[in-house]
Amino acid sequence: MNFAAQLFYSSYLNERLERLFSPRPAIKDSEENDPFWEREELRLGPSLPGGSYKPVCNGAVGRRPTLIEPERLKDFGEEELLNGDIKYHQTSVTVTPEMKLMDPPKTRRVSEFRIIPKPPAQFLRFEDISAAAFTIQSAIQKTPCTYSRLSKQYGMEIFLKKEHLHYTGSVKERGVLYLLTSLTQEQQRKGVIVATDCNFSMAVAHHATELKIPVFAIMPSSCSSPRLRTYRDYGAMVISYGGTGHDSQNHARHLAKENGYLYLEEDESAVYLAGLGTVGMEIFDQVPKVDAVVIPAAGQYGLLASTAAALKYLNSQILVIGVEPEGFPLLLQSLKTDGPIKNLHSNPNKKLYGDFNERSLGANTFHLSKKLINKVIPVSEEDSLVAMLRFQEVEHSTVDTVGAMGLAAILAGQLPELRGKKVVVVVSSANMEPDLVRQCVDRALVLDDRVSKFSVQLGEWPGDMAKLLDVLSREDVRLLDVCHRRHSDKSDVFKAKVECVVETRDKTQSTQLRKTLNERYPSICWLDR
Repeated sequence: MNFAAQLFYSSYLNERLERLFSPRPAIKDSEENDPFWEREELRLGPSLPGGSYKPVCNGAVGRRPTLIEPERLKDFGEEELLNGDIKYHQTSVTVTPEMKLMDPPKTRRVSEFRIIPKPPAQFLRFEDISAAAFTIQSAIQKTPCTYSRLSKQYGMEIFLKKEHLHYTGSVKERGVLYLLTSLTQEQQRKGVIVATDCNFSMAVAHHATELKIPVFAIMPSSCSSPRLRTYRDYGAMVISYGGTGHDSQNHARHLAKENGYLYLEEDESAVYLAGLGTVGMEIFDQVPKVDAVVIPAAGQYGLLASTAAALKYLNSQILVIGVEPEGFPLLLQSLKTDGPIKNLHSNPNKKLYGDFNERSLGANTFHLSKKLINKVIPVSEEDSLVAMLRFQEVEHSTVDTVGAMGLAAILAGQLPELRGKKVVVVVSSANMEPDLVRQCVDRALVLDDRVSKFSVQLGEWPGDMAKLLDVLSREDVRLLDVCHRRHSDKSDVFKAKVECVVETRDKTQSTQLRKTLNERYPSICWLDR
């Protein structure tokens, strides 16, 4: 370092030391009243010329003024002055107690842990039914649920959910359509095959054609020509094979295995039941504050179980009542034995209810029915036929015996607890051949005491037959058939047997006719129904 630089540095150092140790001037009123120091003159002292620096002697230093003015300590509660000295206070620092960690848990054996099993997955959820309703809403019409004129007669508000108005005449279109839409593209490309003459197969034939899925129907030779023509009109390729349903089903499974077709039959798959359960969502939306829903439980019982699942989720207070044929009480017997019955030894009328001997009740459907259904009622064949007649006369619609079972339970007086309540009756199907419908109606008129058949012994005298016809005319009855037989009995050589079939307006008129004829002809014989 040169001489000029040393001189400049020495002068700068003296000036700084002089400011540090020289006395401080008092603060004027015009200056800012800082609590401590802000100005450099107050912190280091003024820069005075000629300031002296006191050197350190034997490690001691001269008296060093305080950095804070004693007068200014009054503002902070300090009133004791110590001649410029600083008063030291002992300060104690409080430290938060140290947090102690918990001891690690003791090692336990595996056997000491309690294993909580997971709840089983629900077979049919409301979310599945809601998804099915969203999927099929564009292809399935929302069927009406109308007020019935039979309500006043039976003392309750009866609403008919007319599921028989679907294109194929059956509620099973809902489940079939959702089942077909859930198939993979590869399965849809190869096609499906059915082998049972039922509402399920007709729904598959129709909706598979609409979805451009190849469909084959293997039908036995016992299937009538009108039914085969119906399958062809829906778009299915119909193949007649075998004499029984078992033969056609075995052949269909063989074709499905060889050609990669998907063999479809009505079962209790969750997809199929979810589609059927959309009926319950529509009922809840169409009939506010419904108290009870009566559902036919024929077939595979899927409609009853899935509709109950939807209704109970939306309102657990709704009564769900199942109705099944008295000749095949599969669900009722299964509930009594607390388990699904595989083989029920019963012989129902196959013409009216189909081949019920081949139907079965699945485990999942049984558990749903046991959990959700409030009551199961068997109805007789006679009550179902009378209910079919009421549909034709009052509702101006033709349904089959399965579709009429719900109304049959009400007509038979088996649901007295529903009087005064709002009740929905599901009409599930209306697929019955015209000849069979005519026979059912004729039989129902007899069961309803509106068609009577009697035989009477008349003499061969002229005018005896005319007198009988005159009595019938005065009672204002309709003569449907008359049969005049001679020499029917060797003991009555001079008498003839006359059989008549007459129709009355109602049961009251039929009772009056019986009373009149019994008084006039003591030998009259009324034939059993």
